[in-house]
Amino acid sequence: MKKKFIYSFMIAAAAAAFSSCSNFLEERPTDAFDEETAFQSPTLVYVNTVASLYNNMFKIMGNDRHVYDLNTFSSDEAMLPCRIGDWEDGGLWQNIFLHRWGTMNDLTKNSWDFLYEQIGKCNQSVDKLQAFAEEQPDVEYFKVYLEEVRAVRAFFYYELLDLFARVPLVTSSTTPMSEVKQSERSVVFNFVRSELEEALPYLSDNRSNQKGEYYGRITKPVAYMILAKLALNAEVYADDNWTDGNRPAGKNIKFTVDGKEMNAWEATIAYVDKLEALGYKLQGNFSENFAVANETSVENIFTVPMDPVAYPDAKDYNLVRTRHYDHATAYGQSGWNGSCATVKAMNVFKFGTADEDPRCKLTYFTGEVTGPDGKTIYTEWDGQKVPLKYEPNAPKVYMDASDGLLVKTAGARMAKYEFDQNAQDGGNLHGNDCVIFRFADALLMKAEAKIRLGQNGDDEVNQVRNRVGAKPLQNVTLDTLLDERMLELAWEGVRRQDLIRFGKFTEATVDRYVGVKHFASSLDYQEDKTGYTTVFSIYADILSLNPNLTQNPGY
Repeated sequence: MKKKFIYSFMIAAAAAAFSSCSNFLEERPTDAFDEETAFQSPTLVYVNTVASLYNNMFKIMGNDRHVYDLNTFSSDEAMLPCRIGDWEDGGLWQNIFLHRWGTMNDLTKNSWDFLYEQIGKCNQSVDKLQAFAEEQPDVEYFKVYLEEVRAVRAFFYYELLDLFARVPLVTSSTTPMSEVKQSERSVVFNFVRSELEEALPYLSDNRSNQKGEYYGRITKPVAYMILAKLALNAEVYADDNWTDGNRPAGKNIKFTVDGKEMNAWEATIAYVDKLEALGYKLQGNFSENFAVANETSVENIFTVPMDPVAYPDAKDYNLVRTRHYDHATAYGQSGWNGSCATVKAMNVFKFGTADEDPRCKLTYFTGEVTGPDGKTIYTEWDGQKVPLKYEPNAPKVYMDASDGLLVKTAGARMAKYEFDQNAQDGGNLHGNDCVIFRFADALLMKAEAKIRLGQNGDDEVNQVRNRVGAKPLQNVTLDTLLDERMLELAWEGVRRQDLIRFGKFTEATVDRYVGVKHFASSLDYQEDKTGYTTVFSIYADILSLNPNLTQNPGY
């Protein structure tokens, strides 16, 4: 092997934001060492080209002001109300909920920069592994690792496709800025699909969610799930003009699965069936998927490994962010008293009625809350100690002194993930692995695909409902299914994508009209009639750095 030098700490922070004027996604090394030392065994090749690509995966689901926040707080599922100035942050969170994020927003900027930083690292590994494979074509593991890296990169491009639609496809770390051009959404869609299809034969069948050699990695089941997501959302992802009210028909969008051509809905079903053939099924107990030790789940497909000791940089703010200060203190942790469910979500769960869905209590803290000792938790209001009681039907986008105690207690809070009593950093470092994909989602995707094909999806829906003791449904419709997806998947970062696919993302809800007016009527919710907000804006600094890029329609 030729004598070369590689970098032990590959980071492309500046290039990730297109800030380099020479090479796009150019690495910024901190030190270098001899390649012959770094790549003298399969283990070292893996460590130096693949392992580091997973280091920041937690930012997809748990990091503050990133991908998860865009997908969750722009939907009708959850909000971060302004509580007498607390959580206003210049209107950041409220404007995300009201679809008024404009062209410069921390969440869109952070998400774009993060995803391209990861793609930059992937490109460096791709270039290196391709060179190795060419120099030593008989060494099989170079090709195996290369295809895993391509699958990881495809996952990050899948996220970019979903959020921003028209993005640059950069596949080499040596691509100069002058050659970085914007690709249409359908081109990015087909790129992600082909990358995963070509990588599949080289990916392991092993479970990614369970501890061992493939823990936290993209394996064949994870790729199947992403491909199923691509197929189910194909009408959206293949649409290059999303503001004209017309989408291509899923029945006319073709996939090839195991050499057989099929339409998008048939492909969705085929990929879900492949997951089932690999042994994925519903966990007997719904809550076990989110327990502190959830690595043994037979349902979880792709999770972010979390451990306060093993992964001290992997912080998840979602659990801390939702809990009232006194609620968290009772468990010896921190609480930020922020995120809560919307009234719309509570209506879907039929909260407080005889028909309340069993998953309501498994998903939300509502009413009076207790500590680990089972005793009532108290909070202070107006000089007195009163029981802490969450009020699910009370949240408003803006809350002020006239709302009284509700300023502190409005909104049901996330209860899906078990309290980890051994969590560190106030609860941001916990042992519950963060769920990205699980089989219940896949079953509901299959049901949806069947309904879109004119078939009956009751069986798959009722498998999910029976697990929690919910009443079976008959003749499930798409509207019923959309509600079912909220009931099952609340707080899991899928709601925005669901609403867009169902054509409901831009619809107003009661939450967007109650308590919206703040200091000026300009903060009223304005319903998007063209659908331009189904794709986020590209933040202004990126456009100024690269004249090859143009803003998404409507901004």
